[in-house]
Order: sequence, then structure tokens, then C-alpha cells
Amino acid sequence: MLDLFTIFSKGGIVLWCFQSTSQIFTSSVNALIQNVILQERPSNTYEDKGLLLQYKLDNEFDLVFVVAYQKILQLSYVDKFLNDIQLEFRDKYKNELADKRYYQDFHFSQVFKNVLQRAEEWGKLQAKLPKQMRTFDESAKSKKTVASMIERKGEEKPGKKDKKKEVNFANEGLNIKAPSLSPNSQNGVLDNDTLAANRAKFAQKMAQKKKPDIKKSPKSPTQERAGKKPRIWDLGGTSKDLQNLERTVDRPEDAKSHFTPDTEIVGQMQGGIKDLEVESSDEEYEEDDNLEELVQEETKKSSRGGMFSIFKGLVGSKNLTLSDMQPVLEKMREHLIAKNVASDIASKLCDSVASKLEGKVLGTFDSVASIVKNTLTESLVQILSPNRRVDILRDCLEAKRNNRPFVMTFCGVNGVGKSTNLSKICFWLIENDLRVLIAACDTFRAGAVEQLRTHMRHLNALHPSERHRGRVMVELYEKGYGKDAAGIAMEAIKFARDSKFDVVLVDTAGRMQDNEPLMRALTKLIKVNEPDLVLFVGEALVGNEAVDQLVKFNQALADYSSTSNPHLIDGIVLTKFDTIDDKVGAAISMTYITGQPIVFVGTGQTYTDLKALNVKAVVHSLMK
Repeated sequence: MLDLFTIFSKGGIVLWCFQSTSQIFTSSVNALIQNVILQERPSNTYEDKGLLLQYKLDNEFDLVFVVAYQKILQLSYVDKFLNDIQLEFRDKYKNELADKRYYQDFHFSQVFKNVLQRAEEWGKLQAKLPKQMRTFDESAKSKKTVASMIERKGEEKPGKKDKKKEVNFANEGLNIKAPSLSPNSQNGVLDNDTLAANRAKFAQKMAQKKKPDIKKSPKSPTQERAGKKPRIWDLGGTSKDLQNLERTVDRPEDAKSHFTPDTEIVGQMQGGIKDLEVESSDEEYEEDDNLEELVQEETKKSSRGGMFSIFKGLVGSKNLTLSDMQPVLEKMREHLIAKNVASDIASKLCDSVASKLEGKVLGTFDSVASIVKNTLTESLVQILSPNRRVDILRDCLEAKRNNRPFVMTFCGVNGVGKSTNLSKICFWLIENDLRVLIAACDTFRAGAVEQLRTHMRHLNALHPSERHRGRVMVELYEKGYGKDAAGIAMEAIKFARDSKFDVVLVDTAGRMQDNEPLMRALTKLIKVNEPDLVLFVGEALVGNEAVDQLVKFNQALADYSSTSNPHLIDGIVLTKFDTIDDKVGAAISMTYITGQPIVFVGTGQTYTDLKALNVKAVVHSLMK
């Protein structure tokens, strides 16, 4: 039994409503609108407080049909009911809906009862029907080709055992001619003399094939087995050189080392991060009053190829149906997968485009490609637009006014570029006059501390301490290797608060998403220190593997935290973005899965190669 059925416009005007209980469903319907309809999720169901809500869109008249019932009931006729009730309401009030006369009273109660009764009877009938047998097309026999079923003359059927045949040893193995039968042979049986001669020939032939024995020289009694000796390298050094090779502690001579950095990059990253550059699109055009020229231009573009050329057949004066769009949607799905968009997310994108186009009328002079492009662009912009905005510079200045450091933690798998992109972000922060403390919490990888120390010296050389009242802009807090990362991060944050640092950047060790001990250690670091921002660093180069890493990192942070409200990943840093050309699907997949924004994009190997994600740039690359 249905608890609620309502019809309202996309503008929020309720046209008709039925309610069988006194329960208030306002919050559930609002949650459906906010989390599913506005987010353009392809699923037409939503669960809230034990209720299951299903909806259907009418794109021609911009209407929404919503049904709510208890989830435990598991009604099988709801989909048919929504389809039938939509057609009945459209047919009865077609003129009023076309003129948008929403203010009048819609007398729809009797029609609603009739449609609901028919749907319930149909559901009962379907439950009584026996399970249908599979069709011939679904069977394995239909997959056989005609050629495999043709029997040719002279061929034996497989599976039958061949009759035993006599083996002619004269024609196989040894190429010995069959001996002629002697006059004394009877009925084809050789006599004793002939058999003896054949045996002698066979023995002689086998003796010739044997290799002569090679006598081994006797072992010299004076030769002794030499023991295993260590390899000696030309420039290997000895234990006396260990003192000079030790680099975990700063040395006086290191302070005298002089860097010659490129000072031309100083001052280029003041203010906000610049967006990715957008290439000019050949498919974009200015509006023209002459429709014929517009159609000709679109036809030329479609003939050149591209993703939108597959939509040129969808032109006509009838309403678009899902069956009309299915072939071109499948091609669009393959195009998105070729751009490294995850398969399930590509399917959901196509479903979103189909739900927006279903029921619309495309005239003969309409540009089909532009309509589909705008529809797909809206869906992609909706996905790439984060649920919340992350403004790091504003948050850092706010924390500075409150006399506390702003803490950012970087996590990710091995080799994705956490330390390198941490130094890029550090350069951007000191360009905006913020003092930064880098916490070296990667206590596993050899050379991790030395890498951060080298970046610290380069950054301080770019921004000398004399410009800032004798204080260095970047410092490194380190405790060596093999220590507890959570403890080092806690001490670094306390040191930053006492020394008036503005930002703390916590560099963690790279770990695989399936390594449970290391994921527990990362969860402990985040739980104990409570950073303001947790950034996941992922490669754009690996495509869908980065999506799997991100999902499992988020899941591990939720599973291994003992609190009811664990701190999950707040943003994404997408590295090596300059190596993927136009295959930018990883950005779509990662944002769609978590709903978290891509805060930074790494585009090169210098400190200034740090950009902000531009939605237009990603959409343009996907549509090539």
C-alpha cells in the first residue's frame, strides 16, 4: 500500500497529492530532492527513515512524480504504476500543463484510484505466473555458428573412438624398408633366417647412433674447492667512510652550501592558484540569427567526427524515447571509457543524459549536438562541483588570526609524488607570506627526510630570511627514521604553535591501500592530531587504479577509527596531470565516488607547476 503519492513541478509547485497516513513526509521528500534529483543521480530510488521513495521525471512538462511506501513491503508494481500515472496525468491535463496553469484545481482522485488498482492487480498476476523458460537466443546452442554444424563427407564426428588400425613399423620411426618375403614364407609369415637378418641390421643401426663415450680427465688431487668470497667494488668504500656518508643529521658544511635557484619564479604564485588552461574548441560557435547557416556549420562539424557526430541521427519532430537514444548512448559510454572514466560511472553519466533528454522534442533545424553537449556538460559540472568548497588560503589566514597553525596531512600510495607536491604547496604558501613547518613523518623510506631537507633549503633560498625579520620561512621538523609518525606529528604541531608558524604540512609514508598495519597507523595519526585538512595524493596516470586507492583509503579511515564520526579524506591532489593528454576520466571518477573536490593538480616538476582544477578544461578534454 502506498503511503504517499505526489506530483509537483521542478519549480516546487505541488499540483496533486495523496496521503494514506497522518505521517509527515516533508523531510523525506526534501532529502530525495536534495540528494538524488538535484545531484542528478541515475538511481530513481531513495531510502530514508524506513521509507522507500521512487520518482519519475517528465522532461516535456518539467514534472516530478514521487511515490513513498514502507521498504518492508517490497511492492513490485511501483514502476508500472509511475509510468501509467504519468501518461494519464499528461493526457488529461495536457493543455493546462503546456500553458503552465498550475494554479487551478486538478481533479485527479478517481483516475489515481483506477490506475493504482490496475497496477496492484497486475502485480498480483505477475506473482502467480510461473518462471518463464529462457529463450533460444539466451541458450548456448544459439551461439553456435552454421559452419560448426555442417557435416562434410570424409570427416569423422568428434567423440567417436577410432577403430584400431594395424601399425606399419616399416613406415614409422626407422625408415627401414619392409623385407621381401622369402620363398619359404607361408601366409605372409617370415621364416627364422629372415627374422635373424633383420634383427642384426637393427642392432647395427642402433649401435651407430650411440655417441662415443668421452673420458673425463681425473680430478687433480692438488685442486681444492675455493670458498665464497665477497665481491669488491671499485668505489665501494670501507667502514671508515660511514661517517662521511651519514646524512640524517645536519652538518656545519651543509649550511655553507650555496644554492643557485631560479629567482624568476618568485612572485608568480601570489594569491590563489591559477586554473588549468582551456584550449579553444573548434566545436564552439557564436549564435547566429540565420538557422540554415547554423545547421550547415553543425553538419560540417559532425562530418569531421568527434563524440557528438554520433547524435546527428536523432533529429525529428517526435518525442525522444529511450529506445531511440540507446545506440548513441552506448557509443557515448564507450567514448567515456576510452577517456579513462570508470565503467560504472560512464554508465551512470549516460543514464543521467538519457533522463534529461527523454521526452524532449528535437526539431529539424535544432542542433542536436549542441543540445546533447549542453546536457552532458551540465551533468559533468554537477559531478565536478564539490559538495563543499575548500579555500586553503582563507582557512590559513583565519587560523593565523586565532593564533594557531593550520595543519594539512598528505597521504597516498608509494611513488605518487606526496613530498614533491607538498613542496609545491609550501612554495605557494610562502609566496603568500605564510611561515610553514614541514613535519617529516615518513620514517620508513630511505632518503625521505633528506628529500624534504633539500626542498627546505631551496625554498628558503628563494625567500631569504632577511625579508622577514630574520625568521626563516620554512623549517623541517624531523626525528630520524623508525619512530612513531603520530608522535612526531604531535610534537611538530606543538612546536609550530610555540614558534608562531602559520601552517604545518605533515608528510606521511607511502602505503598500499591493502596494508592493514600501515593503514591503522595512518588512522592513528589523523585521529590523535586532528588535522584541519586530509589530502589524498593520487596519480592521474594510473586511471581507475587511483579510484580504487581512494575508495579503500577512505574505507580504512572509517573502519579503523573507533569514533562514530571519523575524519575522512577532505580533498584530492591529482599529480602527473600533464602525462595523460586528454584522458582525464580519473578526475571524473575520483570526484564522483567521494564527492570531495580536487584541490590541486600537479602539472610538472617545478615549484610553479601547481594548478587548480578547471571544470571547463576537463569537460573540453572529455568531449574531444
